[in-house]
Amino acid sequence: MMSPNTASRSHWLLYVAVIQVLTSLASAQFPWANAIPRTGWTVTADSFQPGNEAAKAIDGNGSTFWHTAYSPTVAPLPHYIQLDMKKSFVINGVSYQPRQDGNSNGNIGQHTVTLSNDGNTWTSPVQFGTWLNDRVTKSTFFSTTTARYVRITAQTEAQGNNNQWSSIAELNIYSPDASLGASTFQPPPTSQGRWESTVVLPLVAAAGALSAQGNLIFWSAYRPDLFGGGTGQTLTALWTPSSQTISQHTVTETHHDMFCPGISLDANGHIVVTGGNDSKNTSSYNPENPGWTGEAQMVIARGYQSSVTVGDGRIFTIGGSWSGGQGGKNGEIYSPAADRWTSLPGAVVAPMLTSDAQGVYRADNHAWLFAYKGNSVFQAGPSKKMNWYSVSGSGSYTSAGTRAADGDSMCGNAVMFDAVSGSILSAGGSPSYQDSDATTNAHLIKLGNVGAAPSVKKLPNMVYPRAFASGVVLPDGTVLIVGGQARAIPFTDTTAAMPAELFDPKTNTWRTMAPIAVPRTYHSIALLLPDATVIAGGGGLCGTGCAQNHFDLQVFSPPYLFKADGSRASRPVITSVSATQARPGATLTIKTAQSIASFSLVRFGSVTHTVNTDQRRVPLTPKRASGLSRTVTLPTDPGVLVPGYWMLFAIDSAGVPSVATTIKILAS
Repeated sequence: MMSPNTASRSHWLLYVAVIQVLTSLASAQFPWANAIPRTGWTVTADSFQPGNEAAKAIDGNGSTFWHTAYSPTVAPLPHYIQLDMKKSFVINGVSYQPRQDGNSNGNIGQHTVTLSNDGNTWTSPVQFGTWLNDRVTKSTFFSTTTARYVRITAQTEAQGNNNQWSSIAELNIYSPDASLGASTFQPPPTSQGRWESTVVLPLVAAAGALSAQGNLIFWSAYRPDLFGGGTGQTLTALWTPSSQTISQHTVTETHHDMFCPGISLDANGHIVVTGGNDSKNTSSYNPENPGWTGEAQMVIARGYQSSVTVGDGRIFTIGGSWSGGQGGKNGEIYSPAADRWTSLPGAVVAPMLTSDAQGVYRADNHAWLFAYKGNSVFQAGPSKKMNWYSVSGSGSYTSAGTRAADGDSMCGNAVMFDAVSGSILSAGGSPSYQDSDATTNAHLIKLGNVGAAPSVKKLPNMVYPRAFASGVVLPDGTVLIVGGQARAIPFTDTTAAMPAELFDPKTNTWRTMAPIAVPRTYHSIALLLPDATVIAGGGGLCGTGCAQNHFDLQVFSPPYLFKADGSRASRPVITSVSATQARPGATLTIKTAQSIASFSLVRFGSVTHTVNTDQRRVPLTPKRASGLSRTVTLPTDPGVLVPGYWMLFAIDSAGVPSVATTIKILAS
């Protein structure tokens, strides 16, 4: 007899199959972009094989293709192909169809896309990264701009093996409206921030984490474009921003399909991934000596649970009925030092359940967990009921009341923007996980004594209702909410919120930011980077050719990186820090190249399915030492200053942040 959990997941996979069929029947056009007619266009390339000239890439025939020279000699990489559209258009994307003859020779891997209006002056890449090695047409979008010339430069061949070829069957350019006049186009003002380069990945980034080395690791499931039952493997991609390169690795060594997991960064910066498709497994990634290790299995099998690193460096998890059976997913805690899970039967899951239309299968998913003082954990949502959890002994819980008049807010966001004052922003979400209308609700939760009900203040609503969005705390304490949709329907991009929104806790107001290039809905992610920008990406994971699969990320520069006239702001610089490892309560001396108004620490983040329990911000008040040196005293409670890696930002009087210096907070 089929178990309830297996039956629910079977229905879920059937739902995905229906979405895949419907989207495969849809037009190749997109609601936000249409292919520009290629009449009269010309194309050139650095190399071609006779019979496979560059013009074959725009002849409308998928069975022909451009191919670089391979006989009598092989033309070496890099290769380029350049389109001349004969006039400037307003454009926002490209599509690349690999050759369709069953041969993968020349499929492009790592690449860049650059633009020009005159054929002489070229932009920095509007798109770079690595395309997946398959036959599916790759449509990638960037912020709307103008161009007459489009150049794709192939840096590697997707098959690897040091192959030197490049090939393209069909190449198209997208526009939001080809009739728009390029001469009158104006991008959004930089007061709304700016979405910049698009980073192409060979997978749908349904999960991701920032490493202490400043690199980012992303993963999908057992396939780059689809999830399934536990398979014992996970596809990953590592982005190294310093070199703008993407490397790929299929994780088989831990026998763990890490789709729909809990994620926490431990005190040593290891990325600890729990449950998901292989629902009892634990894997950890060591970014210092890159590699994955299988760790002790959890006591209770879980998927769609949340986990959080607490003040003593252990990792607490609760919920997760999406896999491993339904109900009874009480808390347990992991010691990375001992590699041991311990059951916490007193940390009962029942008080935090939502009233989801699909029952407990969804009701215990994606808890909003925050480590706090005295080694406690505060659960702020997504249920309207809030709770304190203790991880001492066999665990316990205490009710913390309700989130004012807010209802259940599944797949909403909660962000601790000031851990010193215990301030949390909650935003959006929907009463049920799917087929449910999202809200614009926003609340300020302010923690007091552990175990006591916090104060909850209703804030002005967001402009856009959002479920499946991502929330990111910025160095200045503002919170960016990006993506989501007004009606929560997994694997769709309907009712998507394209503009981001920025919450300012100083004024308790929202500002609408520039629109992202593509929808970021179910299975999308966002993270703060050490240069004070934000990456947002992913979405989909609904099978080969599904139009909702987004194999990319986009980088957002917040308004604080620009002057009022739209030019780049000068960045303050941290020249030295007295210690790059410290314990709570320590005093640091920070020297800067300019006068500084304030400092802040933001903990490195991890994210999947709207949940990022690692990020939090600690504002620091500087005291003058001498000259351009300042001292700051760190909070004393490790529940506020959780052990692990943090980004230290210096912020000038104009609100412009520095590039971060990495600080490791040691366990007490």
